[in-house]
Amino acid sequence: MDSSFIPLWQQTSRESLFHAIACIRQYLENKIGVQDQYSLDSLTVPENSALGKLERIFNLSPFERDILLLCVGMEIDPNFGELCAKVQGNPQKNYPTLALALSALPNASWSVCSPQNPIQQWQLIEFSAGYTLTQTPIRIDQRIFSYLLGETALDPQLQGLLSPLPNSIAQIPLSPSQEFIVEQCVNQWLEITNEYPILQLCGVDLTAKYRLALEISQQLDFNLAVISAALIPHVPQEIHHLKKRWEREAFLNNSILLLNCDDIAVNSYPQNLNISLFLESVTTPVIISTSERQKTQHRSLINFDVPSLSYNEQIAIWQKHLGAVTNDLNGQITNLTSQFNLTPSVIISACNSLKTHSNQIKIDETDYTTKIEKYLWNFCRTQARPRLEDLAQRIETFASWDDLILPQRQQQTLAEMRASLRQRGKVFEDWGFADKERRGLGISALFSGQSGTGKTMAAGVLANALNLDLYRIDLSSVVSKYIGETEKNLRKIFDAAETGGAILLFDEADALFGKRTEVKDSHDRHANVEVSYLLQRMEAYGGLAILTTNLKESLDSAFMRRIRFVVAFPFPDKAAREEIWRRVFPSQTPTKDLDFQKLARLNIAGGNIRNIALNAAFLAADTDEPIMMKHILQAAESEYLKLEKNLIDTETKGWV
Repeated sequence: MDSSFIPLWQQTSRESLFHAIACIRQYLENKIGVQDQYSLDSLTVPENSALGKLERIFNLSPFERDILLLCVGMEIDPNFGELCAKVQGNPQKNYPTLALALSALPNASWSVCSPQNPIQQWQLIEFSAGYTLTQTPIRIDQRIFSYLLGETALDPQLQGLLSPLPNSIAQIPLSPSQEFIVEQCVNQWLEITNEYPILQLCGVDLTAKYRLALEISQQLDFNLAVISAALIPHVPQEIHHLKKRWEREAFLNNSILLLNCDDIAVNSYPQNLNISLFLESVTTPVIISTSERQKTQHRSLINFDVPSLSYNEQIAIWQKHLGAVTNDLNGQITNLTSQFNLTPSVIISACNSLKTHSNQIKIDETDYTTKIEKYLWNFCRTQARPRLEDLAQRIETFASWDDLILPQRQQQTLAEMRASLRQRGKVFEDWGFADKERRGLGISALFSGQSGTGKTMAAGVLANALNLDLYRIDLSSVVSKYIGETEKNLRKIFDAAETGGAILLFDEADALFGKRTEVKDSHDRHANVEVSYLLQRMEAYGGLAILTTNLKESLDSAFMRRIRFVVAFPFPDKAAREEIWRRVFPSQTPTKDLDFQKLARLNIAGGNIRNIALNAAFLAADTDEPIMMKHILQAAESEYLKLEKNLIDTETKGWV
C-alpha cells in the first residue's frame, strides 16, 4: 500500500512498532552470537503510538510487552520463525513460546503463567492446544494485531453482538428537555471518583434514547456501541467471557456500552438475572435503555425518565422544518400535534415529504391548503400506525353518521366525543387545562348494549369521521392466567398506540372488566390489579379508548366514575328497524317490491338485519334476480336458526 494514503499517526505508529520488533530481533540474534552485545534497555516506545497506548491501557510490564512483540514479529517477519528455532535450539520449534520468553528476554517473570496476568486476563495472545503452557506456540490475538497496526477492526467474537448506531440517529435534533437529561447524565459521570454508575434511560421511544446516548458519549469523547440484552448468554462462564471481551474492546476503542433492554419484560426472571450478572461485573461506562426500570443488586444505577416530546417541543419542530408553509396550514399543526405524538425524525420526514409533494399540489390542485393539510394528516397517521398485529386487529371502516340509527341523545354524546378528540390541542394546551393537571387527559368511553345494536359501528363512524385508525382488541390474546402477563399485554397495546392516537376498541370487555372482587386470595388481588392498571392507562392515553359490554351492570361504580363518556345502545324499536332496513342496501343494489314496514316486524338488532340483507343479496345474485321479499325470508330463516329463535308467522305475514 502506498504510504501516502496512510494517515500520519498510523504511519508513525507502525514505524515505532517495526522499530521495536527490530530491537527484539537484534536482541535474540545477540543471544545466539550473531550480533554484538545488545540490550533492550534502549527500546523506547512513543506514548501516543498504538503499542504505547496498549502498554498503558493494560498496564503491561516491559517483559509482557516484549512477549507481544515476539508474536507480532512472527506475523510480519518471514524469517522470525527461524530465529525462534535457533534461540530454542530446536529446528522444530520455529515459533515463540513462553519458555522462549522466560529464558531469553530480560526482566522475565513467571507471573505470565497466571490467568490473572494481563496478557492472559485480556487474551492478548492465544495459546495452541495440545502442549504444556510454556511450550505451546503462542500468537498475537487478531484484534490486538489489528490495533497495533492502527487498522479499524472489531473483535471477531463480538461480531453479531455489537452493532453501531444508524448514521441517521446523529441527525435527529435534541429538544430542550432532552438536552437537560444529557446535561444531567454527563455531570453524573464527570463527578465520578471510582466506579461509573449505570445510567438508565427509561421510556418508550427507543430512537430518542439512542440519540441521548450518542450525545452523552460525544460530549465525553467516547465512542458508542450497542448490544441487545436479548443476546446476553445464559451460562455464567459465557457471561464472564462476553464481559471480558467487551471490556477489552471498550478499552481499545474508548467506548461506552448502550445495552438495549427494551424488549426484556420485567418479570422475565432468567433473562433479567443474566443481565444483572453482566451489569454487576462490567467495569466500563454503561447506559441501559429500558421501557420499564431494570434493577441491579449492588452497582449504583441512576434512572432518567425519557418522556415523549412535549406539545410545545413538537410544535417548534413542525414550525422550524415547515418554514413558510406553516402560514398556509391555518392551525393544522395544532391538530397534528394534539393527535399524533411523533418523534423528531418522523416530523422532519413529514416536512421533507410535504416539500416535495407541495410543488405538485400547487401545479395540479386548486384547493392548496386543504390538500396539504390532508397530505400531512395521512402521512402522520401512516407513520404513527402502531404495531399491534399479535394483540389487535385494525379495522378498515367506511361507515358514516348516516349509517347510525340511534336516538338523538346517543347521537349527541357521540358528537361530543368527536369534538373532544378534534379540539384536544386547543382546550388542553392553548386554553391551559393541561397545566392544571396532566392526569386524566385521556378520552375514555363505555358503549353498552346487546350484540348487534351498533357499538362497533359507532366506533367505526368516529374513526372514519376523524380519519384515525381503529383497532379492535382481541381479549383472548390479552387476558392471561399468568400473573403480570395481562398488564404486560395491556402496556404493549397502549404504548404502541400512543404515538398515533388510534382508537382502541376493547370489544366484549366483560371478560376483563367485570366487578372487582372482594380480596380473599391472591387471584382476587391480581384481578383487581389488572383492572386498576387498565384504568390508569386509559386515563393517561392520548387517544380514545372504548370499552363495549353487553352487561353494563357487571361494571362496578368505581370503574364507571373514571369513564368520561357512557353511551347506551338500545335495542331498536320498530321505527328504528324500519330505518335500518331502508339504509342497509347500497344505492347500486337492485331491489324489487321490498316492504320495509313489513321487514321491520322482525324483532332483531341491526347487526342481524345486516346479516340477513347480505345473505339475501347472495341468494338473489345466484338466481340473477333483484333482491325480493322471498330472498329476505329465506335469509331470515337461516339467521333465526343461528340465533336459536323461532320465526313466527306474525313477523313474516304477507311477505310473499
